[in-house]
Amino acid sequence: MSPESLAFPEGFLWGVATSAYQIEGAWNEDGKGESVWDRFSHAPGRIMDGSTGDVACDHYHRWAADIALMKELGLKAYRFSISWPRVLPAGRGKVKQAGLDFYSRLVDGLLEAGIEPFPTLFHWDLPQDLQDEGGWESRATAEAFVEYADVVSRRLGDRVKHWITHNEPWTVMVMGYQMGMHAPGLKDVAASLRVSHHLLLSHGWAVPALRRNSPGAEVGITLVLFPLVPGPENGTVTPTFRRFDGRYNRWFLDPLYGRRYPADVVADYVEAGCLPPDGPAFVEPGDLEAISVPTDFLGVNYYTPVILRSDVPPGSDTEPMALLYHGPSREYTEIGMMIHPDGLRYLLDRLHFEYLPGKMYVTENGAAYSDGPDGKGRVRDQRRLTFLRDHMAAAHRAIECGAPLAGYFVWSLVDNFEWNFGYAQRFGIVWVDYETQQRIPKDSARWYRQVISENGFSLPD
Repeated sequence: MSPESLAFPEGFLWGVATSAYQIEGAWNEDGKGESVWDRFSHAPGRIMDGSTGDVACDHYHRWAADIALMKELGLKAYRFSISWPRVLPAGRGKVKQAGLDFYSRLVDGLLEAGIEPFPTLFHWDLPQDLQDEGGWESRATAEAFVEYADVVSRRLGDRVKHWITHNEPWTVMVMGYQMGMHAPGLKDVAASLRVSHHLLLSHGWAVPALRRNSPGAEVGITLVLFPLVPGPENGTVTPTFRRFDGRYNRWFLDPLYGRRYPADVVADYVEAGCLPPDGPAFVEPGDLEAISVPTDFLGVNYYTPVILRSDVPPGSDTEPMALLYHGPSREYTEIGMMIHPDGLRYLLDRLHFEYLPGKMYVTENGAAYSDGPDGKGRVRDQRRLTFLRDHMAAAHRAIECGAPLAGYFVWSLVDNFEWNFGYAQRFGIVWVDYETQQRIPKDSARWYRQVISENGFSLPD
């Protein structure tokens, strides 16, 4: 039997993704303000290996060489984030021209290399000054975000044709405000609900500014989403399924697509004492209409499904990890994420049929493996290559079912600072020696270059 060949639609965008704090370094250069991640990573005990993003991949100084590397790999698009405190050190008010100039040079360099820039405005590095004033718990931060979006898009809007407002509001809400594992490191479910609302509200308020300053550009938001699978050893998990899906999928999707916050989830939070009896008082008149402003695409980050357990311990109803089941027979990446390519197909199909986004991009998908250079300097990361191939095949099946998927971005271009894990986990398709900043394309990168060149690939027999 000959191998199956998968061809993607004409014009399909193949790209990679990064974020500012994870790769830029230069944490206090050229007038950049402090971010919550600068503060968080410098606090003892917060990062597993005791590291910080102070230098990271030194992309702030090596951006031109990194673009040349992207061009060598044949990439069609590059999703990066803009550091809010690099542009507005205090979060609002005085603009730091050096920060804007950096991103302007980056955009120009990408376009000269034939690579489409996909900037994300917020990838978690909130200016610390805004955090000191209440952070995302405050509506004032949502207002400041609109000012920031306006400043950046007025400078870059003549060249940027794709904008992403936020990356993964869920992660800020849950990891930052419920579990305390990400900046700002709090454990307050009630606060996390206000945070999630103000993140969504700032998205809705910013979309008109981006459209005004970047005529004809596509504007969207990126969510991390979780297809849910019952744990076969645990029998039926219908109530758990509803709760998890409501809190981590529908809580964001429903208001973005005009359905308001899901009533069953609001009732759950009221019962748990996280909301007052009459519901979320932080939702003001006009907020839900603003959040559901029409967008041009939905960005989908997918890493792993959620295998649900039915025996949730009493009193742990608001603890996210209490709902998760980890079976010993399943395959995981080195960071502990379960490998389940069909989860991506299930997710894209569900979004297509249930929410009808006009267009979708897989804005992040990747795997953490520590394979390093061998004696000949080659990085043989076959596990990552297989992971990417199998997930791309799942995405192709979703396209065949009608899902309007227009592009796929590998996480990540380079090994980098992986948040609370520090440098202990490597997601890049390019190896980085953090001492010398040498870059070595891994086997997965070389394979990806061929995929891009052929706009498809063949599955093994």
